[in-house]
Amino acid sequence: MTTSAAGQPLIPQPPATVAALRQAISQIAPAALPAFTRELDQAADQARQGSDLAPLQRFIAQWAVYVHIQRQPELAADFRRWEDTSESGDAAQARQAAAEIGRILDEAHAATGLPAR
Repeated sequence: MTTSAAGQPLIPQPPATVAALRQAISQIAPAALPAFTRELDQAADQARQGSDLAPLQRFIAQWAVYVHIQRQPELAADFRRWEDTSESGDAAQARQAAAEIGRILDEAHAATGLPAR
C-alpha cells in the first residue's frame, strides 16, 4: 500500500467504472484483486442470465464504497476495528459496532454519489 500525508487519501476517488476501480484496488489493496475479479465474474454471469444490469450496478457500488474507505488509512483502520468489535464483543458492543459500520458505509455511499444502502 502506498503512504500518504497524515489524514490525506492515498489516491483520489476513481470514477465508478470497472477499469478505474481495478486500477485503484491494485494501488491501495492489491490483496483484494482476486475477490474483485471473482465477484465481477459472478456479477457478469448473473447479469447475463437475468438480462439485467442490476448485479453489475451492485458490484460497482460495492467496490466504489470499498475503495472510498480503503483509500483513507485512518477510516479503513476504524472500519476494521468496528468489524472486529462486532465479532468479538458483547451484545451492546456488537450493536454499537453495527451502528458505526452502517454510518461509515452510509457516508461512503454519499461521498461516492451512490444511493444509500
